[in-house]
Amino acid sequence: MAITFLISHFTPTALLYFLLLSSSIHALNITTLLSPYPDFSDFTDLISSSISGDLLPRSSLTLLAVPNPFLSSTSALTRRLSPSSRADVLRYHVLLEYLSPSALLRIPPSGKLVTTLYQTTGRATNNFGSVNITRDPSTGVVSIRSPAPFSPSNATVLSLVTNLPYNVSIFSVNSLLVPYGFDLMASETRPPLGLNITKALIDGHNFNVAASMLAASGVVEEFEADEGGAGITLFVPTDTAFSNLPSNVRLQSLAADKKAVVLKFHVLHSYYPLGSLESIVNPVQPTLATEDMGAGSYTLNISRINGSVAINTGIVQASVTQTVFDQKPVSIFGVSEVLLPREIFGKNPILTPKPGTPLPGSGGAPPPDISPSPESLTGPPSHLSSPPGFREEIRSKAAAAIGGLGSFGIASCCIGLYLMV
Repeated sequence: MAITFLISHFTPTALLYFLLLSSSIHALNITTLLSPYPDFSDFTDLISSSISGDLLPRSSLTLLAVPNPFLSSTSALTRRLSPSSRADVLRYHVLLEYLSPSALLRIPPSGKLVTTLYQTTGRATNNFGSVNITRDPSTGVVSIRSPAPFSPSNATVLSLVTNLPYNVSIFSVNSLLVPYGFDLMASETRPPLGLNITKALIDGHNFNVAASMLAASGVVEEFEADEGGAGITLFVPTDTAFSNLPSNVRLQSLAADKKAVVLKFHVLHSYYPLGSLESIVNPVQPTLATEDMGAGSYTLNISRINGSVAINTGIVQASVTQTVFDQKPVSIFGVSEVLLPREIFGKNPILTPKPGTPLPGSGGAPPPDISPSPESLTGPPSHLSSPPGFREEIRSKAAAAIGGLGSFGIASCCIGLYLMV
């Protein structure tokens, strides 16, 4: 028996949506498309509050929508997830390929692997951010499941909800899909870790500057909310890393929203113990700042160099110096440098001065100003400066160099006069 798709009549309202979306495909509004269907109101609310902004720039996709009766059985689970983890579950229902009703009927028995929006976050293991779509030739039933072997999460396509040819298809499915390795049940049954990140940093002793910045910015509450689901990994600069920042890096003078972005740039939205970081497969990792600012931006390149975990922002390279805390789903690592994103601090490498080491280039002259652009600055100059005695030592070396040049000049004149006699 072939699967039957219940295609609704093309009402004037649906025609209006079609005309609007045909003229502005780049402003795709899934919640508007779902609004005429009250049976999907709960799912629409979740989409609207979690990932609607991710869908706006998409021009071709397929959405797997869960009707209210089927969603109610998992509503307690979705409520207990952190907002970002809930968003990842919903991203798993967005297929980055337009599939028409007839395309589903042509799915081979072996299945078709389709990438989801969740795969683009970089948090999925291997290709487990994709779904495998299969069709039973004898019954016509179309099933959707993870490509991981023995995955417990699967769903059956019930019907077509609506369709904009070549751009959007929305199908109803009988179950919420959960990415493989995404421990949704554990989020419900396991008591939350409840780690006080600020206290953990203070207990680690050499992280007082980072602890005070996190507390003042308010982002630490967001980090702690993300402890559920996939977990988080924090790279926290030591107090020495902050004191070694060159004075032309005006971190403290950033506007509050940009300062929050820099702090989120130090956090991966997945739990990685040290062993996993050392053997990471995909070196380019999105951060919490990536989720706020857009895919492909604010990423970290993580690799293993000379036996240590190295983290490269494009303008700063740091290394992991110690493990501050490691208990699933949270890991906190101390790092040797403040991770400065090039999206804010420019594309030129930033050389961190070390005590007693002259800056390269001009015998003690200060480096060119590579501070954030003027529109990023709203406060007074930074209180973060070079280590005590650093500038005095540079000046003394410069004076010695100038004195040496003077002595050389006098000696040259005397030799010249002697040769003329």
